[in-house]
Amino acid sequence: MRSKRTIGSRRGFFKTCLAGAITFAAAEGSCAFEAPQSGQRAKSKVSIARDPLLRDSSSHGPGSKDSSNAGSVDSKRVLNLLDGALRGLFDDDDPVRSWSRLVRPGQAIGVKVNTLGGRGLSSNVLLVEAICERLQAAGIKAPDIVVWDRDTQEMERAGFRIRRGGSEVQCFGTDRVGFEEQFCEFGSVGSQLSKILTRRCDVLINVPVLKDHDGAGVSIALKNMYGVVHNPNKYHPDGCNPYVADVNMLPEIRTKLRLHICDATAACFEGGPAFKPEFTWQPNALMVAQDPVALDHIGWQTIERKRSERGLKTLAAEGRAPRYIETAADAEHRLGTNDARRIVVVEKTVA
Repeated sequence: MRSKRTIGSRRGFFKTCLAGAITFAAAEGSCAFEAPQSGQRAKSKVSIARDPLLRDSSSHGPGSKDSSNAGSVDSKRVLNLLDGALRGLFDDDDPVRSWSRLVRPGQAIGVKVNTLGGRGLSSNVLLVEAICERLQAAGIKAPDIVVWDRDTQEMERAGFRIRRGGSEVQCFGTDRVGFEEQFCEFGSVGSQLSKILTRRCDVLINVPVLKDHDGAGVSIALKNMYGVVHNPNKYHPDGCNPYVADVNMLPEIRTKLRLHICDATAACFEGGPAFKPEFTWQPNALMVAQDPVALDHIGWQTIERKRSERGLKTLAAEGRAPRYIETAADAEHRLGTNDARRIVVVEKTVA
């Protein structure tokens, strides 16, 4: 049975947090994804862009300490791949105009990466640099962008150059600033949130990795928010269900998220979330959506197809189907849709 914590001070903070989030959304004209109410036929779009030649060049952009995280990916082709993915999502050939739908000059932007998998299976440094380049082209000042994850050392191991202060894009982990003392709650979760999210971000761009997870089944857009809370270790029982969905309902997360850019330049179909070379393949793709549930559903099916190619059982047969995806789509959460009939997949090959 789900625990609905209503402990005095925590309840008070949650109400404050919720009220603040509602005010922020109204004031900022939030375009955070809201699933349609029952009976509406609006569909969610997942844009998938691929470049078969993404790894043909040996050039590496700034910020990568060696070629392992960049994965021999060409920085210009990564930028082109990102533009193609956004073009498919917004039906707009102007990449700056697409980003201007998501952010406005004067806002502080957080780019939440995933660096748990080290250099072999983390958000690609060159992809993150491309995102930051487009944010600046849309009018965001470099020091108003912070690339972040849970732990600074993990980020360094993944190839990110740590920067705090100065006129460049900022890059550091929550360990450098800490978590809020008070708790936010929803359903089964009660967590302290990263001060980077609460104090440094008006808008959040989510940059997860397409990968298998030994407990949850998959770890893509929704589960990347475990890196925002202080106690993710408590949210792994029962395949992380309903915890993943509940974490994503915390108001500071839900109202600030604008876009999910899933890094599928390299991906994992077994043995995750850690990097295991024998279970990693290179789709050379990006999967982009505003609906994290739809993105996770399509990402899950992508991993299942790769598992089938390798002669592995389905995740359901192994007892680890990602049930939290369905929970995130239910009437209590409405974080998106996992109904294939209501998901439009736009696939492009970028030259």
